[in-house]
Order: sequence, then structure tokens, then C-alpha cells
Amino acid sequence: MSRTRITSVDFFEAQSPLSQPIADATHQIPAINFVIARVTLADGTTGEGFLLAFHFNPAAIRGALADVRHIAVGRDVGDTRGFDAVCDKEFEYFGAVGLLRWARGIVNIAMWDARGRQLGQPVWKLIGDGAKAQRVPVYGSGGWISYTDEELVAEATGYVKRGFTAVKLKVGASEGIARDLERIAKVRAAVGPDVRIMIDANQGLDLPRALELAQKARVHGIHWFEEPLVHTDFDGYAALKAQAGLQLAMGEREFDLVPLRELARRQALDLWQPDILRLGGVEGWLDSAALAREHGLPVLPHYYKEYDAPLCCTIPDAYGVESFDWVDGIIDRPLRIENGFAYPSEKPGWGFSFKPAALRELKVG
Repeated sequence: MSRTRITSVDFFEAQSPLSQPIADATHQIPAINFVIARVTLADGTTGEGFLLAFHFNPAAIRGALADVRHIAVGRDVGDTRGFDAVCDKEFEYFGAVGLLRWARGIVNIAMWDARGRQLGQPVWKLIGDGAKAQRVPVYGSGGWISYTDEELVAEATGYVKRGFTAVKLKVGASEGIARDLERIAKVRAAVGPDVRIMIDANQGLDLPRALELAQKARVHGIHWFEEPLVHTDFDGYAALKAQAGLQLAMGEREFDLVPLRELARRQALDLWQPDILRLGGVEGWLDSAALAREHGLPVLPHYYKEYDAPLCCTIPDAYGVESFDWVDGIIDRPLRIENGFAYPSEKPGWGFSFKPAALRELKVG
């Protein structure tokens, strides 16, 4: 039996030690939960991948994971492209995007981890040829609408005290634009003029309200405006970009490259935000980065800093990485972040493992 053959795929659940109810403009989130995949090879090497599950669709997630496990077991761990292709062909009838692509992604990521561990190399050094960056800019994310003003300011200033030079907060408050502007002003006053501030509406605004907020927020030196509109409103993004006077960022909701092509064709975007799980894993992330580069769009990936920082070090146009602390307390080696930069691990694979005590077996059938 080949030592690179996948013999089993197991799944686990975990909850962040920082778990608490939070809310953005479009969702109420009661807890911060993860799903973890562990791939085991014939020689005993293991690799892990995780996805941010929150509380959504637990039964559907389990079904999708069971379907993907069936395809992964018996495959060579280095054939991630082949694994992706078989998944997409098998899942075409009910749609290869959505939860099935998330499930493909978590196993793809675990396969890369196992491959790197077996070869004794970090994933980012296995990708491409030539020189690679040793670090990537990072920003502190959060600023949830459910926060009190005191919690909002404490989080933003906490990031700055830790060396972050950029922070992001949520907008789309139910009280209206005046409340959004009040929260932005409080953060600006607290962090000073030299820290970059970004805002994220999580698709919670229509075009008139997004345009009004963008124009009124410019006085606070907003660096970019993320997901102001529903992600399928390509023409709305084009209209907003033409008038807003702010950089527009989006992409985290996309499962393929069609939206990126449509937005680029309309010159409706400034920053592309790939989500490695929704795009199905490492290859999907890299393919999206390559297409963004063709259109002159820097890459600013969504959420998964443990994967995004290493991958951003393999491309020439990484704009930054998003940082939450949620997973740090349940992995053995959190990503190194210093003075506004994230540094990819030199350890094999992705460079970290989940602590066994944090994991609960997830039965998927």
C-alpha cells in the first residue's frame, strides 16, 4: 500500500473559548463553533483542516462531510486537483457549490496539511517556484453591531496595543446611518489618525443607504468598505464604486469565479476577498488569486488567517489578512502576529494542530 494513500477521514467539533453571542447587519450568531477534518495516511501521518460553522445547518453539514469522505478515502494525498474534480463531477446533480464545496474544501485543506507533514515542509513552501514573502500585513477584525460602545472601543484599542495598524468594524446598524457614523467616530477617536479603519456591512444595505454611508464616512478616513450590498448585485457595486469615493471589497460569499469576472468586467471592485472554504480549498483560492491578478485586483482573503497568511506569501499581490483570535486558544501553535504583520509557520503542513481536549467526535454517517 502506498504510504501517501488516504486510509480514513474523521470529523470533530470544537467551540472557541472566546465564544459569545454576536451580531452583524444580517445575522444573529449565538456561538463560535468549528468543524475539523482529520485525514490519516497509510503510514500514519495525519493532517487537519477546519471550517467556521457557527450554528448554521448542522444536519446538512454532516451529510456533505459524509459524501466527501466517501470520495477522499483511498485517494493519493498529493492528488488534490483530482480529488476536487471528482467531487465536482459527483456533486453536479444537486449542485457542487454551497455546503458540498465547503465539505470539499475542509478535506482539501487537511490533505495539504498531511502532505506537508509527510514531506516535512510547510504548505506555503510547496506552492509554486521562486522567492516567497516572509510576512503579510494583518488587520484586527470584529466591531460587531451587538457590541456596546465600550466593548467596541476596547476591542479596537486592544488590537492597537498589540501592534495592529488596522482594524475593522461592522456597519448596518438597525438604528440607521447616524448610529453607524457614531460608532465609526468613536473608534477613530480611540485609535487616533494613523490606524486604518475599515467597515463591513455584511450585505446589509441597499444602494442609496450604502452610498450615503460611504460619502459621510469618508471624513473619518475609511480605508475600504466591505460587502455593502447583496453579493449578486453586480450593477449595484458598479454604481456604488463610481460614486462612493471609497475602495470596495467583497468576495467572501463566492463559491466560484463567476462573480469575480462579472465585477471586474464592470470595474466594480477594488479588493478581492476569497474564502478558502467556499472556494473548495487551496487550488480554488489560488485560482481566484490568479484571476484577480489578471484584473489588477489585490487579494484580501476572508477570515482564515491560519491558511491565508501562508498562501498570501506565495502570491505577489496580497493586500492583507484578517485576524480573529477565535481559534487561538484551541490550537497548539497560533499564528505569529507582530507589529501589524502575520508570519507563516515554518513547521510542516499548516504548522498547527487542534488540541485533543478541545475536540468532540462528530458522527457523519
